[in-house]
Amino acid sequence: MANGILIVDKPAGWTSHDVVAKLRGCFHVRRIGHAGTLDPMATGVLPVFIGRATRAVEFAAEGEKEYLAGLRLGTVTDTQDTTGTILETHPVQVDRDALEAVLPQFRGDILQIPPMYSAIKRQGQKLYELARRGQEVERDPRPITIHALEIVDQHSPTDYLLRVACSKGTYVRTLCHDIGQVLGCGGTMFSLRRTKAAGFSCEEAITLEQVQAAPDPTALLLPVDAYFAGYPILLLKTASAEKKLRNGNTVTLDIPDGTYRVYNRQKEFLALARQEQGRMTTIKSFFEV
Repeated sequence: MANGILIVDKPAGWTSHDVVAKLRGCFHVRRIGHAGTLDPMATGVLPVFIGRATRAVEFAAEGEKEYLAGLRLGTVTDTQDTTGTILETHPVQVDRDALEAVLPQFRGDILQIPPMYSAIKRQGQKLYELARRGQEVERDPRPITIHALEIVDQHSPTDYLLRVACSKGTYVRTLCHDIGQVLGCGGTMFSLRRTKAAGFSCEEAITLEQVQAAPDPTALLLPVDAYFAGYPILLLKTASAEKKLRNGNTVTLDIPDGTYRVYNRQKEFLALARQEQGRMTTIKSFFEV
């Protein structure tokens, strides 16, 4: 039974669901999920959780993400990226300095109106389903955080490459659209590569071709506790403490308060747990039942 985390370098043209379906066949498992959907045009880091590791998806999906985004000024599309229908074109009379000057207003805690072409639901219907029928509905602004936003390169008078580090729920194509609106010439996203997600980077990612070519794909998996490497280790010293944890009971321990990754005497990863006032409770268990 395969259990672990695979950091995939998602190819362009594939949905995140396509990647999961392909890997389900490679690993012969049904329990598989991913952290952070990428649009088909996007490439880069897609953390995939297999088997028992799927219990960590809820933690991974919350983390900060980082992207390299292609911003094209002078064009507005219905999807806010170049896969959509062009709605407007405008002459671009702004330069790099003008672009630099507006970026500070998009950094930090801001409100963003999600695009119509998104999977957000409105009265049970996904917005993109309404958009495909030519409908547009009012969307409430949502709070997001842009931790970093900077120009990395300029390809032409209209095309720039931006580095964006942001919170969960950020639409980078909407960010490109909004920057274009502030500049007065419109903007759209022409490329997107996710370079970091769930604490993993492009350097750790492997291609689907590498997975398919591997004699034993399970050898490519990271253990699930790799995601929780930032938390201190706690080794349970007795069988009775382990039994209590496995049964979902509170374990009494004399250790500092905090969050721990908990192992048994055989160094098997059991759970992520919280110690508070001498009592340890399980946040999420990861042992096989």
